[in-house]
Amino acid sequence: MDNLIIRAATKSDVPAILGLIQELATFEREPNAVAVTEAELLQDGFGESPAFGCFVATNESKVVGIALYYPCYSTWKGKSWHLEDLIVTEPHRGKGIGFALLKKFISFAHNTGVRRIQWVVLDWNTPAINFYEKQGAKTLSDWNITQMTEGAMQKFIAEQDAGI
Repeated sequence: MDNLIIRAATKSDVPAILGLIQELATFEREPNAVAVTEAELLQDGFGESPAFGCFVATNESKVVGIALYYPCYSTWKGKSWHLEDLIVTEPHRGKGIGFALLKKFISFAHNTGVRRIQWVVLDWNTPAINFYEKQGAKTLSDWNITQMTEGAMQKFIAEQDAGI
């Protein structure tokens, strides 16, 4: 792509970022799962204490991909970065944009001195797994992701408060 630019996201990119998040949710068969709003993305990514960072890929000034990341901490490795999502809009896949975003994120992370970066990929997303492994990443099959939704947290707290 001749006009491809990878840069740090700005506040004006938030609508496009949310659009790509929604596109990913649809791709991952969860079209109604996105709860985050533009206002939350603005506050959480561009407020006084940003909770995440984001690189955007633009082609002719249109956002066509993002790499959204945040800091985490490993008890074994220390400071780390978690790549929450690497998203390229469907019409622009296969053109090197995902690679350019991943390269930007890896370079950024390496320059901050972390010993590890990590991300999650769905077990059925073979093209993504192959893409990441081709870049030198290792897909761990012996770990499971464990999550609690907001409702599950509320239920847990209520049960504990009730002595259940």
